[in-house]
Amino acid sequence: MKPSHANDNDDDLVGRTRKVWRPRLGRELSREDARQIAADVTGFFSVLAEWSRAERPVPANDPGAPAVSEPTEAQHER
Repeated sequence: MKPSHANDNDDDLVGRTRKVWRPRLGRELSREDARQIAADVTGFFSVLAEWSRAERPVPANDPGAPAVSEPTEAQHER
């Protein structure tokens, strides 16, 4: 069974987060502090990306856009 490298990526992210934020905060950061900062920053940029996608207009010829039915003749009840 191959060892998972997911923890290596997490360790690298936590290490880089600690390195960047330690001077800005002026104190040592625990691994949990750094993990939480990374999660918060990731969440913040995910929200910005979602808002950006929501504001982008959909082209009229976009095949992925939901179908809009064309108005038809008025149907009168008799």
